[in-house]
Amino acid sequence: MNIIGNLIQLLPLQTGTGKNGEWKKQDIIIETKGQYPKKVCIAIWGDKISTSALQIGNEIDVSFDVESREFNGKWYTDVKAWKIELASGATSNSSGSEPNNPMPDISDLPNFTDSTGDLPF
Repeated sequence: MNIIGNLIQLLPLQTGTGKNGEWKKQDIIIETKGQYPKKVCIAIWGDKISTSALQIGNEIDVSFDVESREFNGKWYTDVKAWKIELASGATSNSSGSEPNNPMPDISDLPNFTDSTGDLPF
């Protein structure tokens, strides 16, 4: 799946050690364009973190997978990026100006609503 939006926040880098060795993870927040903009938190693992496209204000195109897992009877969903690049026609936004590329229709994105209203955090 793909999503295009403006990078609005880089959350702190997380690191640790697991059974397969050291790992690092960075969450980013992007905001889509359109009549009803949405903010989406996307996790970036490993070597994909140090990409030059990860600058606040850049319009980025993120290819990602959605994965859910069960723990103690509750389900948790992760959005994991596997490729990040500047959106076509966009340039690095180091000047602070807003990119002006239109957002494609996002009506094909899945609607992740929790029918019970019970959040896991």
